[in-house]
Amino acid sequence: MDAKIGGMTLCDYFSAADDQAAVAVLQSPGGPGRAELDAFLLKNIDPVVAIAQLEAIMTGCSYEEASERPRSGQLLSSPEDGPPFVVSLSDTLFDALVTATQDDLVRFAEPWSKTDELRQIRIGAEAAADVLKGLAGLAQRARASGQRLYCWWAL
Repeated sequence: MDAKIGGMTLCDYFSAADDQAAVAVLQSPGGPGRAELDAFLLKNIDPVVAIAQLEAIMTGCSYEEASERPRSGQLLSSPEDGPPFVVSLSDTLFDALVTATQDDLVRFAEPWSKTDELRQIRIGAEAAADVLKGLAGLAQRARASGQRLYCWWAL
């Protein structure tokens, strides 16, 4: 369960119409990118802790509050079937990503890059800003097509 692909955890963020469509990506070897879904391919940015920290920073709440929101890091696929797993992202983070300006994203990147999770994988403020811009673009395209955000998580 702790195996990593090429030494890195793959965390591919993607949009899908609903939870059922998101979990169906597990039938496609290689994840959402190969399933021809709109995806933002990342490594080591986990959809539970790191993303809840991002949500806390973007929305001004505590990490605990962000991590307890509906859909925040919720495992949608069966634990017995993985890895990989499919995890949902909260609607609160989704909304924050959709409405954030480019200046907001740069401003949020600095404190996010100082979290333990991002420091451990050596992601500085500039790289964090690039990640935020990619996630915000994915969220904006998902909103325009009536979809939600998910993560395909290959541990």
